[in-house]
Amino acid sequence: MVEIRFHGRGGQGAVKGSDILAVAAFHEGKEVQAFPFFGVERRGAPVTAFTRISNEEIRIHCYIYDPDVLVILDPTLICAVPLSDGLKENGKIIINSMKEPSEFSFPDAKNPHVYTADCSSIAMKFGLGTQESPIINTTILGAVAKATGLVKIESVVKAIRERIPTRTEPNAQAAIEAFEQLHV
Repeated sequence: MVEIRFHGRGGQGAVKGSDILAVAAFHEGKEVQAFPFFGVERRGAPVTAFTRISNEEIRIHCYIYDPDVLVILDPTLICAVPLSDGLKENGKIIINSMKEPSEFSFPDAKNPHVYTADCSSIAMKFGLGTQESPIINTTILGAVAKATGLVKIESVVKAIRERIPTRTEPNAQAAIEAFEQLHV
């Protein structure tokens, strides 16, 4: 079983992104769970969402405390919240950032593999959200697919087409571009 923890801010779509990733894995015949945790429910407040993907039945039903993968939609959260707490050794961290992966440090994590993709710029290119508040949940899923190999990009695109009712094709194209532009 692979456990993924999404960190974002209210309005960025972390919860929907977690759900779409689960749908993509489900299309590939995997067992899945996706669920959110809300603290202060307001735009801009930190939001956490969780996804589990397994080849076997998932019997655990709790928050993910020791994830295999962290997905960080808002890099300003890195300094504000101890995001890498519990990350498994050799865990993967996928960050929405124009910076190179080597520019990030996670001293609490044991040998993390960091990946970046400038999902905000990609989202803006496809008209997803506004300059002040780009909607990057679908975009970053392309980066997640490439960094983890958990799902195929085709499955992500299929799930986006099923779960995103408006601007479906721009969302799908943004995910494909993030898949292609992931920095290792």
